[in-house]
Amino acid sequence: MEEGDRIEESSSVRLTGRTYSGGGVGESRWVDGSEVDSESPPWSLLDENEGKEGYGSLRRRLVKKPKRVDSFDVEAMEIAGAHGHRSKDLSTWRTLALAFQTLGVVYGDMGTSPLYVFSDVFSKVNIESDVDILGALSLVMYTIALVPLAKYVFVVLQANDNGEGGTFALYSLICRYAKVNMLPNRQPADEQISSFKLKLPTPELERALNIKETLERRSSLKTLLLLLVLMGTSMVIGDGILTPAISVMSAVSGLQGEIKGFNTTAVVVVSIVILVALFSIQRFGTSKVGVMFAPALALWFFSLGSIGIYNLVKHDITVIKAFNPAYIYFFFKKNSRDAWSALGGCVLCITGAEAMFADLGHFSVRAIQIAFTFVVFPCLLLAYMGQAAYLMRYPDSSGRIFYDSVPDSLFWPVFVVATIAAMIASQAMISATFSCVKQSMALGCFPRLKIIHTSRRLMGQIYIPVINWFLMIMCVVVVSIFRSTTDIANAYGIAEVGVMMVTTSLVTLVMLLIWQTNLFMALCFPLVFGSIELIYFSAVLSKVLEGGWLPLVFAAFFLTVMYIWNYGSVLKYQSEVREKISMDFMHELGSTLGTVRVPGIGLLYNELVHGIPSIFGQFLLSLPAIHSTIVFVCIKYVPVPVVPQEERFLFRRVCPKDYHMFRCIARYGYKDIRKEDHHAFEQLLVQSLENFLRKEAQDLALESTLTEMDIDSVSVSSRDYGTQGTYGNEELKIPLMHDRRLEEAGTSTSEEASAALPSSVMSSDEDPSLEYELSALREAIDSGFTYFLAHGDVRAKKNSVFLKKLVINYFYAFLRRNCRAGAANMSVPHMNILQVGMTYMV
Repeated sequence: MEEGDRIEESSSVRLTGRTYSGGGVGESRWVDGSEVDSESPPWSLLDENEGKEGYGSLRRRLVKKPKRVDSFDVEAMEIAGAHGHRSKDLSTWRTLALAFQTLGVVYGDMGTSPLYVFSDVFSKVNIESDVDILGALSLVMYTIALVPLAKYVFVVLQANDNGEGGTFALYSLICRYAKVNMLPNRQPADEQISSFKLKLPTPELERALNIKETLERRSSLKTLLLLLVLMGTSMVIGDGILTPAISVMSAVSGLQGEIKGFNTTAVVVVSIVILVALFSIQRFGTSKVGVMFAPALALWFFSLGSIGIYNLVKHDITVIKAFNPAYIYFFFKKNSRDAWSALGGCVLCITGAEAMFADLGHFSVRAIQIAFTFVVFPCLLLAYMGQAAYLMRYPDSSGRIFYDSVPDSLFWPVFVVATIAAMIASQAMISATFSCVKQSMALGCFPRLKIIHTSRRLMGQIYIPVINWFLMIMCVVVVSIFRSTTDIANAYGIAEVGVMMVTTSLVTLVMLLIWQTNLFMALCFPLVFGSIELIYFSAVLSKVLEGGWLPLVFAAFFLTVMYIWNYGSVLKYQSEVREKISMDFMHELGSTLGTVRVPGIGLLYNELVHGIPSIFGQFLLSLPAIHSTIVFVCIKYVPVPVVPQEERFLFRRVCPKDYHMFRCIARYGYKDIRKEDHHAFEQLLVQSLENFLRKEAQDLALESTLTEMDIDSVSVSSRDYGTQGTYGNEELKIPLMHDRRLEEAGTSTSEEASAALPSSVMSSDEDPSLEYELSALREAIDSGFTYFLAHGDVRAKKNSVFLKKLVINYFYAFLRRNCRAGAANMSVPHMNILQVGMTYMV
């Protein structure tokens, strides 16, 4: 099963009654391999208006308990928690089971850091006294306590977007509270989605309002915020390359001192074999990998703790003095510049901390917190204290400290477990990379790729083949070129600290804008953790020439790819908005559209929510006839993880009745799964369209009874009208008047709200026009469906500057040619697809 293979998904429709064409500005989003529309239409459930004059009497007249079903119920496919984040209802045992799985997916990276931290630290600082050992140990202990435990476990994990973590999840969260998206896609109807959960700044909190207004007003800040997010995501992908390389090489290098003739070349070869095997099993899925790896890593943490206790008791238990942070001061006082350089090795003890947040979508906040607090943190402290105790007695063993501190009789069992743990360490960042790439596609910042969902129960568990093999090739190249964990460690530190700084910046903004935290507390977060990260970043940045250039190259590459894709997509959408067909022209063509209308239903996929896309004109010119019923299908991605199925679809009529043209807007979150066969989609669309027509007729009947109230337009919600025959009670929403705000914005489209009307108002037998339209629809169904797709080519205008021509005509064009095209995303037989080429001048 893959995300991106299908066109539409399950859910109910929200139908509106009489709607007319209107101009408007829109935006586009490309998610999970689909080119999608971005702006929500002007339907709005403006319940806040119910207090206005006339609304009270309407509510009294229309009180009724309507029925409610999901009419587009294709998406669910037995996935638990499809309507919300699963962690809310997890049982205690389920939470503990997930916590156990996090050991195999999230904490492998941090768990294997004892393999190389002290060996890297003491390659910069020579051990001359106890102060060197105790100072380094104190640094490591307080770094783990402050960054992963205090920052991530207790603060950052709370800044999740309905259970999703990572830099793009934070960006999505911010986009819901402030209109900072590069394309203004916010519409009132989007805010009615229950998963938005908006707690907008109140007038009393002027600080939050001022921040919100400043972000929305200044386009430079929007661009800066986007670049910051893209940089963080690029660093995470860089981590996905460097983590497997350093973890596996560190484990395998233990054989150099145990087997004669096992040189560096042998380490490289064995490491490459293990890496290829690791990436080859990714296709089986995070769940299966986690279940398989979790017991092994649990054994690894048990080994770390046990060996640590053994070394403490046997060699020197006085290292517990390192709990006194004064030894950090003594360490820097004694070693000065060398101590600052050693910070580049010390930071390796928290590699993988970002994976806790980025992998949140695979598990739950509580599961990750429990695993780190009660297993990972104490075991790591014991491991480092044990190594320090061993160094107090054998200071010359720093180069191979981990394996030297292991009792001789346990070397081979520990080596095997360490090698497996190193593979698991790689798993943490591989999973995080998959999550980040999927989220970036959902927000229109990454070319469309094939995404495979590997679990039918947990939506966050995915596999992206192209990214997987790219990471594997890059890992092999890194291991082959560097041939040393020291140089890889220099590169690793820059990537790890870079993404932590981005997270700190975004979480601070979340605190100020969304959480509305006390100003002092909100500023303490970046002051404390940002200062720590800046100190570490200054240390690792000094290693640029010694391998530190590698993550900067990776980050620059992915940042360029993502920004070019976003930039080109924005220009393409703006071009479509400019070139859309005017309603005056459609009226001149008449209901025949200037051609022959033949029975059948045409589904035209486009990116516009308002107006008629220009590609429709190309079809009218290219085809000898056009279908009797046309549905413009627009797919829009809103900045939420999941859109509840009953809130998914919006339906409306385009042009007068006799044109038989409709628009269907499908709204998805970046975690939503789109999977169904085209037969199921066609059947559900038709059922919803029939319901829309009946609701529209009932709406007209109601309007005729309310003429004395001077209502301009009334709309009806199909949320409560379905095909499954199940019933539920819900308070009736009243019809609302025309939204004056959209008139002021320059649109002529009527804003409408939902109302479920009594079936006694009117039956189809009493309305010949409804019966005629339904019979015409059934005739079109019998003739079949055709999918209209545009094969667009994007070119820069001739008067554009050279740089823009280079980016659009070559780089962006290359990405579009090599990403998944629209036809590849559909399970529709090719004989049912019509494509027309079109060039967009941007």
